[in-house]
Amino acid sequence: MPLASGAQPWSCDSQNPTARIGVLLIHGFTGSPASMTPWGKALSQHGWSIRVPRLPGHGSRWQDMNLTTWEDWYAEAERNLRELQATCDQVFICGLSMGGSLTLRLAQQHGHEISGVVLVNPAVHSERADRHLLPVVSKFLKAFPGISNDIAKPGQDEVAYEKLPLKAAYSLAQLWKIIKTDMKKVNQPILLFRSAQDHVVEASNAQWILEHVSSTDKEEVVLENSFHVATLDYDAELIETMSAEFIKRLVNT
Repeated sequence: MPLASGAQPWSCDSQNPTARIGVLLIHGFTGSPASMTPWGKALSQHGWSIRVPRLPGHGSRWQDMNLTTWEDWYAEAERNLRELQATCDQVFICGLSMGGSLTLRLAQQHGHEISGVVLVNPAVHSERADRHLLPVVSKFLKAFPGISNDIAKPGQDEVAYEKLPLKAAYSLAQLWKIIKTDMKKVNQPILLFRSAQDHVVEASNAQWILEHVSSTDKEEVVLENSFHVATLDYDAELIETMSAEFIKRLVNT
């Protein structure tokens, strides 16, 4: 199945032998690299190696997502992490929404190999009333209406599905359970951005994460001018600038 325009992965390898820093940026559920590539390009201006992968089942058609599970998405993120580790002295991970979920899982599994994490509206649970029906409903229905392009800024497109694939959503819920069980294993420095108005991920997610990680170096930044896909919204430049400063502060520490 051909990829949608803008859903292609993006990467950049540093040509600076003294700046062996890698940054992995992971997009959200039903989304695509389109939501992370501008951020990745901004960080590449600092001479760092960048990877913005396309997670399996994303960027083509929503039916493809129901053929994948969280293990598939995690495996692709981990493959890109290993690719960066092969040439970089330090690696940082940035994740949006479900990308934040995968970032937390990578942090749990790879410990000191990851120098810091940046989260944008990360998710570890849902307050939707229908969430308890997902194990049963996902066996009979293929999709619900989608949750894409929650962006305040006009003219932006994260190249996401208009449907919410239910088998994939149920798999994501299983990932959240695992992440919450192991949350104390996250001890890396954390920079967490949370949109004041987010119509997809509730604010309780950020609060729960910050209260349950073992990290002592952690900061929350509230984005007043953006909705869920803040990486393409009015606060995108703030995210780019503060994440770059965060990484620079932690280089060789």
